[in-house]
Amino acid sequence: MALFTFKGGVHPDDGKKLTMDKEVIEYVPKGDLVFPLSQHIGAPAKPLVKKGDRVVVGQKIAEAGGFVSANIHSSVSGTVKAIEKRLVPGGGKVESIVVENDNLYEEIDFSKNIRPLEELYREDVIDIIREAGIVGMGGAGFPTHVKLSPKNESEIDTIIVNGAECEPYLTSDYRRMLEEPEKVVVGLKIVINLFEHARGIIAIEDNKKEAIRLLKEMTKDEEKIQVNVLKTKYPQGAERQLIYANTGRYINSKMLPADAGCIVHNVDTIISIYEAVIEGRPLISRVVTVTGDCIEDPRNFIVRLGTDYQELIDAAGGFKTEPAKVISGGPMMGKALFSLNVPVTKGSSAILALSRDAVAESEPSDCIKCGRCLEICPGRVMPSLLCDYAEAGDLEQFVKNHGMECCECGCCSYVCPAKRHLTQIISGTRKVVLAQKKG
Repeated sequence: MALFTFKGGVHPDDGKKLTMDKEVIEYVPKGDLVFPLSQHIGAPAKPLVKKGDRVVVGQKIAEAGGFVSANIHSSVSGTVKAIEKRLVPGGGKVESIVVENDNLYEEIDFSKNIRPLEELYREDVIDIIREAGIVGMGGAGFPTHVKLSPKNESEIDTIIVNGAECEPYLTSDYRRMLEEPEKVVVGLKIVINLFEHARGIIAIEDNKKEAIRLLKEMTKDEEKIQVNVLKTKYPQGAERQLIYANTGRYINSKMLPADAGCIVHNVDTIISIYEAVIEGRPLISRVVTVTGDCIEDPRNFIVRLGTDYQELIDAAGGFKTEPAKVISGGPMMGKALFSLNVPVTKGSSAILALSRDAVAESEPSDCIKCGRCLEICPGRVMPSLLCDYAEAGDLEQFVKNHGMECCECGCCSYVCPAKRHLTQIISGTRKVVLAQKKG
């Protein structure tokens, strides 16, 4: 059977064996909970509470600051301790609501938010998703209600559930597909029904055989849903590559998936849609993989948003050896942490502790013109040339040679024998170009 795939990409050691057979277990936080007002693309949320207020689980504590923004709900009951700038996994400080956990976990009545699905119009479903504060949970954090409101609504014909989970070490999506497949299927059906001409695809890499078997069995009688088996390769789950692999359609940096008739949702996002529409629950938790060769007991946890990273590491047995690097996310596109006292946000997929910092150990040298970065680049650009222009500060040639088409996947840095920091340099230059455009 031919596998769905794209041109380029790499095959790093996936490290998934550490947690792929570990069931998701609930972690109950012990300390204060921190809710950053910017854990999504777009305008920061606006606080609805003040210091000294008591809050309960599921209560909206901050409202969207515009159309492209997202509501934030408390994941615990307790007292608002402060509204102040706190460190987040990305490295900056963000205005945040700090809640002192009373460990009672009193909840709002979620049943009041439930309405029969057959009575809901399209606008009702999108409003429920907006009110629940759902965003893309694969890392980008794009507000889901915005994604589901494209200008070309009638042209949307494909809804893709991204079950590739191509980033090494991560297994949270895999475990959710195994343990809650009905939520994946029903969540997808909810989204399909928002568009008159849409069909659904659940796209899964071929190294996740049990998830493929299970979801194929569950969808065998669903006329509008198919399970596509993808070739295991990084970055198979990147939006542009995923769309091409499943539909043959190209998108570039100036396009949205909707411009190609597609909408892509991460597995966790689809499950959050199910929980909002069917169970009346806002987005207050997610699955986080805590893993790496420095972790004593690697695990998959269902975690309340706002939980401190250090608590999760301790819950996984702590460090068995001192890590050289701790990353929020996976090794290819994750962010290195300089503090473990940061909160789990809507985009937190993993905490990865590694005994070796391969980047720090490698001293970059001059390009040897081997062409490997060109061969594997999934964006079909020339990383070595773009890096040269970036280092020379030649933004005009950087843009002219399609520097803005880089998806920052890290493949070029991974294969470079000269150990050049290609992705880092190109990424920084892209930010400069974007800043100049805004200016």
